[in-house]
Amino acid sequence: MLAAYITHPDCVRHDMGPQHPECPQRLGAIRDQLLIKGLLDHMVPHDAPLATPEQLARAHSALYVQELMASSPTEGIVQVDPDTSMGPHTLRAALRAAGAVIEATDLILSNQASTAFCAVRPPGHHAEREAAMGFCFFNNVAVGIRHALNVHGLERVALIDFDVHHGNGSEDIFRGDQRVLMCSTFEKGLYPFNGEEAIGPNMVNVGLPTRSGKDAFRDAVLQHWLPALDAFRPQLIYISAGFDAHREDDMGNLGWTEADYEWVTEQLMALADRHCQGRVISCLEGGYVLSPLSRSVAAHVKALIRA
Repeated sequence: MLAAYITHPDCVRHDMGPQHPECPQRLGAIRDQLLIKGLLDHMVPHDAPLATPEQLARAHSALYVQELMASSPTEGIVQVDPDTSMGPHTLRAALRAAGAVIEATDLILSNQASTAFCAVRPPGHHAEREAAMGFCFFNNVAVGIRHALNVHGLERVALIDFDVHHGNGSEDIFRGDQRVLMCSTFEKGLYPFNGEEAIGPNMVNVGLPTRSGKDAFRDAVLQHWLPALDAFRPQLIYISAGFDAHREDDMGNLGWTEADYEWVTEQLMALADRHCQGRVISCLEGGYVLSPLSRSVAAHVKALIRA
């Protein structure tokens, strides 16, 4: 069974202005690298649908969804926070990004795909239940997870986040939800300046020191993530896949390489084989320098689809 590659042209039309690191060219660079490596030959392309207000409201408040939709401009730029803005095409891109994870969930739970990679933007893991922030509008992975739990009836879902920044939005949405185990690593002292103290018993947060390198990351996975995940026995695994901890990305200073992303994905695939028939959904989060981003995604996807 082939993996799913889920994206949409609308995700490229979202543009927060010249020089913004979360740029439209990210998706083209990723696609080009996957083509060069021959990885798309092992994947079936799917268009991301538009998430509905009902689907979004499983992770966000209905009022927040309504207000964000109402604030979408027909022209110009609307500033949401100092780093995040909406243009005329932002809302449709955000709806596609959330819809991609819903589509991935439906495909995998109906046995139409083995694994899925959602090449979408804007990212989502900073979006809280009632707030857009950090380049994020809807929490794409959270919307997909709640779809798996509330529509498909799963009882245990794991969320893995290895972005260099803490996924505060995902933590906000899932705090106290015992159906979800969230395991994350991030660089200490970076935006959003929290996460070192977990806000719920279903969170395994490991803040990593600046310049700690691959050994600290691998120790966190082996000593903290995997024991908790094996005890939890997830029925489906989601990954908030951020690649901005790469040593060539100036967003952080953890110093990882493509080999680290391939290694952690292999660990998660082995976990998925033990507990959930190999079912894994990955969704793009950070990673802002095009060459290391595209190379790291290719390494991640190679392990994800076992190519």
